[in-house]
Amino acid sequence: QVQLVESGGGLVQAGASLRLSCAASGRTFGSYAMGWFRQAPGKEREFVVASNWFGGGTMYSDSVKGRFTISRDNAKNTVFLQMNSLKPEDTALYYCAARQYFSGSRLESEYHYWGQGTQVTVSP
Repeated sequence: QVQLVESGGGLVQAGASLRLSCAASGRTFGSYAMGWFRQAPGKEREFVVASNWFGGGTMYSDSVKGRFTISRDNAKNTVFLQMNSLKPEDTALYYCAARQYFSGSRLESEYHYWGQGTQVTVSP
């Protein structure tokens, strides 16, 4: 069982940066691939980025490629999402998710554990 808690969201202006954190419970965090998803008001949840156990094998959605970076510190059971050059269209509730496989996935259905989300709002 893994519990995930996101933090670091907030209200920023377009062009700013934010770093989200996702703290995981459990001693086997290193054997979970991690992903970030987001859900904007009135829209379905969408894939943002994912990586494997070691933080490699990274997959990004086209909308964030070159602006967002996923990283993880297995010693601290934490995964990060560095978001640069934020745009108003990045406004959403951001979720981290864990799947008990080596590789990440773009599919929500392939993740076993989810956090409650942290709100990111980007003003024009």
